Amino acid sequence: MKTRSGFLKFCYIFLILLPLACGEGQGGKANAPDPGSQAASPPPEKTAAGATILFFGNSLTAGLGVETEQAFPGLIGKRLDSLGYPYRAVNAGLSGETTASGVNRLEWVLRQPIDIFVLELGANDGLRGIPLTETRKNLQAMVEKVRQANPEVQIILTGMQLPPNMGPDYTTEFRQIFSDLAAAYNLELVPFLLEGVGGVPELNQADGIHPTPEGHKILAENVWKVLMPILRNNPA
Repeated sequence: MKTRSGFLKFCYIFLILLPLACGEGQGGKANAPDPGSQAASPPPEKTAAGATILFFGNSLTAGLGVETEQAFPGLIGKRLDSLGYPYRAVNAGLSGETTASGVNRLEWVLRQPIDIFVLELGANDGLRGIPLTETRKNLQAMVEKVRQANPEVQIILTGMQLPPNMGPDYTTEFRQIFSDLAAAYNLELVPFLLEGVGGVPELNQADGIHPTPEGHKILAENVWKVLMPILRNNPA
């Protein structure tokens, strides 16, 4: 958050609208299928030329309430095309996803080669008060599964923050999970995916949680800052 007041506003809205954060809110898309359903997220198809960037996350990645091409993975895909990078962006987001359901779904999406993996999960765990040891264990398991599938894959982990109402110890440890894993596994880290968007009414939909198309543009910039050096150093 750019200001303390903006972050606090974001926090209170998050708690009031907790069910929506878990993917049960209204939006421009149909309700998400069961996280365990293979049909929920078909594996990416490797193109003959170029490489794949897969965005694996919850409703923020899926783009709940906006068109798929308006969500930040779609915006990054458009930028890749315009700049001539031989990568394609695949949106494997699923509204309501937790880290536990993500572990179960991951094997399906890893059936095809992935060159850059953007992991955006954990917020729903925190809002549901899931033990942090479980969240950490599940995120770690996903990182290891991706590395096992392709030791050369580049992984970007997107950090998230929780409302202070969850308690100072819980919120502090939750935030620390992402930086700890990034350091332990040599991952690239987006410190806070919603930086500049959370708590800003005009950048969020009526539920106060999910970004508008304009908000997704800022999310795309937050991720692009971390993604761009990888693209420059690892041409497909």
